[in-house]
Amino acid sequence: MRPVAPPAIVFALRGVLPCYPWPLTPPRADSLERTWLLESGKKEHKKQPSVSVLGMKRSNIITIALSSLPPPRLLPPAIYSMDSSVLDKEDVQRLQALIPTEEELCLIKEAKAQNPKSPLAPAELCLLTLGEITHLDSRLQLWSFALEYDSLEREIAEPLFHLKLAMEQLSASQTFRCILATVLAIGNFLNGCKARGFELSYLGKLSQVRDTHTRQPLLHHVCVLLMQLYPQSSDLYSDITAVTKAGKYDYSLVQTNFTQLEVLCKASWDQLKILDKVDDKRKGGKLEKRKDEALAADGMLRNRLPKILKECEERLKVLRAVHRRVINRFHSFLLFLGYSRAMVRDTKAEDFCKTISNFSLEYRTTRQSLLMQRERERQRSGAESPGPSTPTSRRKQQQMPTEENEEQCRLEEVLRTPEPVPRRDATLPRNRRRTADNQGPFSLKLKW
Repeated sequence: MRPVAPPAIVFALRGVLPCYPWPLTPPRADSLERTWLLESGKKEHKKQPSVSVLGMKRSNIITIALSSLPPPRLLPPAIYSMDSSVLDKEDVQRLQALIPTEEELCLIKEAKAQNPKSPLAPAELCLLTLGEITHLDSRLQLWSFALEYDSLEREIAEPLFHLKLAMEQLSASQTFRCILATVLAIGNFLNGCKARGFELSYLGKLSQVRDTHTRQPLLHHVCVLLMQLYPQSSDLYSDITAVTKAGKYDYSLVQTNFTQLEVLCKASWDQLKILDKVDDKRKGGKLEKRKDEALAADGMLRNRLPKILKECEERLKVLRAVHRRVINRFHSFLLFLGYSRAMVRDTKAEDFCKTISNFSLEYRTTRQSLLMQRERERQRSGAESPGPSTPTSRRKQQQMPTEENEEQCRLEEVLRTPEPVPRRDATLPRNRRRTADNQGPFSLKLKW
């Protein structure tokens, strides 16, 4: 008979071990052995290493790029069809940095052959998947050109547009003409000559030259005269905003970018011809059913590439004509301002625009300070000074003018007096045309 335990002992055992009935039976040896084998098999499966043959730096770059890309198994059909819904412009740029070399592919294939049961690391698996795509570099370059053409064209068209607009604003600005005429008259008055023009680089030196009495810069006196003689003139800086924008571009780099864009367009046609031949062979081969179905289903951009490249070629022709006309117009504008042909060849558009923009900023600052000073004097005179009919004001009006006032009056008289018929000046370069000698400094018409 089976021994019976006392009730108190049974209750205590049930409270401690409620899942085991009485009496407690130890587990069998065969079940323990089976459990140990299963656990050891799982541990061996978890510890199975993956095959990695790439360097640490290269592997980290690929792993970081894979975090933003779709799974590697989805990359070949998307690249063959150039599906922008799967890969955008940034993804295409990442893939261009992940193109495997022949050495990397050989190392991965050898390691895979030596360890057929071991899985490849994510970086190696991605490179092996990309290596199976035919003409991967050409496909990505062609896809990138089709996606980036608008931005590349904009990098060339925007500087040309701002330069064209800058020339239009300068030629239409009456304040700019008044400033040039005033500076020329002051220079002729101070030097005692009759020059017909001056280099625009001297505009940047007006704030550096000071008079001997009040130590005010020459730009200060130019602003005073303009505000007296041309009260309707503006601050110039707000009239020529395009000049400031054009001065921020490098037009030699614009020429380089345009040349590179032409080279890329020509290379894209060659790449498209190669891909068409390769795809025709793939369609006629044995693997037609599996890969060609993906092309037919998702081949949106790939089928429109001939039309896109033809449109890009037509837009390049228009851009080439715009570039040539804007540069020729800039040279004509410099001739209109009195530059010689030798100076026109050596003058860069960005340097010219920076000179005008910096001067306009200094002129606006000086003009604003003069306006504020006049406003303060007007408020002070209205609060403290006596009226115009008082004896004190009459005594001030009867005072003798100083030397500075005499010079100011003489200069204003020179500016108000019309100049005689201009004669040939030996300080300026002679023009070969006879008709140019009988024209004034600003009478040349700009050909738009």
